[in-house]
Amino acid sequence: MKDAFGTPQSLLVLGGTSQIALATARRLITRRTRTVWLAGRPTPALETAASELRALGADVHTVAFDALDPDSHETALGKVFSEGDVDMVLLAFGILGDQAHDEREPASAVRVAQTNYTGAVSAGLVAARALQTQGHGSLVVLSSVAGERARRSNFIYGSSKAGLDAFAQGLGDALHGTGVHVMVVRPGFVRSKMTAGLAETPLATTPEAVATAIELGLRRRSETVWVPGALRVVMSALRHVPRGVFRRLPV
Repeated sequence: MKDAFGTPQSLLVLGGTSQIALATARRLITRRTRTVWLAGRPTPALETAASELRALGADVHTVAFDALDPDSHETALGKVFSEGDVDMVLLAFGILGDQAHDEREPASAVRVAQTNYTGAVSAGLVAARALQTQGHGSLVVLSSVAGERARRSNFIYGSSKAGLDAFAQGLGDALHGTGVHVMVVRPGFVRSKMTAGLAETPLATTPEAVATAIELGLRRRSETVWVPGALRVVMSALRHVPRGVFRRLPV
């Protein structure tokens, strides 16, 4: 169960090598989190991440999970929940893709959509049902400001995040009053391996800053978290820019 300050004692990360997810796990472990499950494709990187978290004093396990194999999600997540209650599920997997390449190769664009949206819908519903069955817990979904309005430079990725964001908001409404809390996190440009080599946008942030915002959001029982917070105002303005003007913006 969570402590009096909303810190989960147990954490399941879907996307166990995500830099944002690992920064969040490290931060929560320094508070009170003691049991961590890292779900992801079995790779040396996953085992390295688990070892690093164990060094912080947590009991860390890994479980095979593939976002692109929805048929396996019930089994993979069921294994975790069969070991005991999970206070928090962090849905953190996703791929950026390559916009120019993906426009030329529709199959690549489909992979982005299947990973970021279809896989997340499947895993999110499985996790939500398990949390509801145990009667408590938080589902934290890593969305993106890219989903607020599709931009020419990354509309494939942005559209997949728009779908994920809408799904997570609706899921939160569906679970209201059940004891399960859904929190959508919308970071801007995050300096990470996924964005290496890309030009930074204004208000760029870090995995550690996102982790801090997630912890604060948990304590406040927030439903939506922007990172940094100033993006809430920026994106509210951009959503209402006329399309003809928006097309001419350097975004």
